[in-house]
Amino acid sequence: MRRARRFGSQRAVRCLALLALAVSLATAVLVETRAQPLPGEDVAVLAADMALANAVRTGDKTAARRLLALQFTFIDEDGKTHERKEFLANLKSVAAAPASDPAVKTYGSLATVWGGRKTAQGQNAFFLDIWAKQKGAWRVLAMQNVVLEYDTPYPAAGSVEELETVECKNPCQTIPYRVRSAAEQDVINSFLALEKANIAHDADEWSKHVAEEFVLYRSGHTPTMRAALIETIENQKENRSAVNVGKIESVRLAVYGDAAAMIATEMVPDNSRPPYRAARVWVRRNGQWLMAISVQTDIQTP
Repeated sequence: MRRARRFGSQRAVRCLALLALAVSLATAVLVETRAQPLPGEDVAVLAADMALANAVRTGDKTAARRLLALQFTFIDEDGKTHERKEFLANLKSVAAAPASDPAVKTYGSLATVWGGRKTAQGQNAFFLDIWAKQKGAWRVLAMQNVVLEYDTPYPAAGSVEELETVECKNPCQTIPYRVRSAAEQDVINSFLALEKANIAHDADEWSKHVAEEFVLYRSGHTPTMRAALIETIENQKENRSAVNVGKIESVRLAVYGDAAAMIATEMVPDNSRPPYRAARVWVRRNGQWLMAISVQTDIQTP
């Protein structure tokens, strides 16, 4: 990625540089070097993303409205949800700085754009924009910001004494969602199996439901790639540590061919972390649904 612009403080410069490095490493298996031409659909998605960002900054509601899906939601860096109507009514209040060399990946009729940008509140954030092709045009389904940290390790699990008390019905056995298609059921089944494997310290089973390029982005933590998460699960098994996963409170799921977007609100039953919003993208490869990215933004209380 190109060198990021210098911000006012030394800490801001460091955070943005580290964010650029994390994005570059996490997306190496997804995106060709920018010296090479992007595929046609990638160009179209990136152009739509840039057009939306410009419409938001200039307060052009007409242009922005054409680019938003009816199901659109925006999760800001504080975990607040802005539905489509509210988003359009307050464009200037959510306007962010232009992204620094964003990355793009197209999965058929679903696509993602992600990278680093400075939010309307002046924070350095990682962003994920999820786009879907609807009636021949690219429209954004969801946008989510998360403020990361680079000195915080992935959180440890509970103690040995807690191991026997962990029970997981939601999301290991069921989640509060009314399935509308066989494809949606397959995505949910993969998600349930993934979370069940996490609780059971089964790294082999967990890895069957996660794409090679998977990265977890979480408020206040270092971006964590698939290999590091597998190592964490193995260490938890060796140490007989308890694991608590987020209970799904609400979820939206949209399947577009061989890709799907899942937007959820979650909370950990033991309150070991704040409630959070999670945006996940799934891809179907060789008949198996795999999670390709997860962005989790803590809900900040006033």
